[in-house]
Amino acid sequence: MGNRLSKIYTRTGDDGSTGLGDGSRTGKDSLRVTAYGTVDEANSAIGVVLAAPGVPAAIRDLLTAVQHQLFDLGGELCIPGHAAIGGEDVEALERHLDHWNADLPPLKDFILPAGGEAAARCHLARTIVRRAERETVSLARAEPVRGEAVRYLNRLSDLLFVLARVLARADGQGEVVWRHERRNAG
Repeated sequence: MGNRLSKIYTRTGDDGSTGLGDGSRTGKDSLRVTAYGTVDEANSAIGVVLAAPGVPAAIRDLLTAVQHQLFDLGGELCIPGHAAIGGEDVEALERHLDHWNADLPPLKDFILPAGGEAAARCHLARTIVRRAERETVSLARAEPVRGEAVRYLNRLSDLLFVLARVLARADGQGEVVWRHERRNAG
């Protein structure tokens, strides 16, 4: 890999363009750059979850592995035609979802994005992943994008929701249920 980042600034983007992984240039506001930029933002948000105190080791290990996959996914989106995320990655997220959801009580109400520091951070990461998914769908309507990329982001946001529920319980805070009847309570 060499010294790819030996110089941080190049001035080549001062005109509002940026280089893609295949060497071509595009606008910094293009759908492609927006999609992989939001994947990067989601990865950073997961880092914020990992920085929270009290995140269990098993969740820490899982989220660290997810960070590596998000970096791969960002690369896939940055290099038109590149494949980095596969069906097996989506299936692995589904297995994790099933595992972590198994001991949670069924949802009867909506929950608010709260439940302690780690859970709240996880909810924030979930919403950023959901935005990355929407932006990747927008990109896919304009340019070829592999379906695995969209499915991965969809499952990841579901997993982060479940992990936020787990973290809320582990913290002792519990989930905060949305009180839809509060306006009628007087």
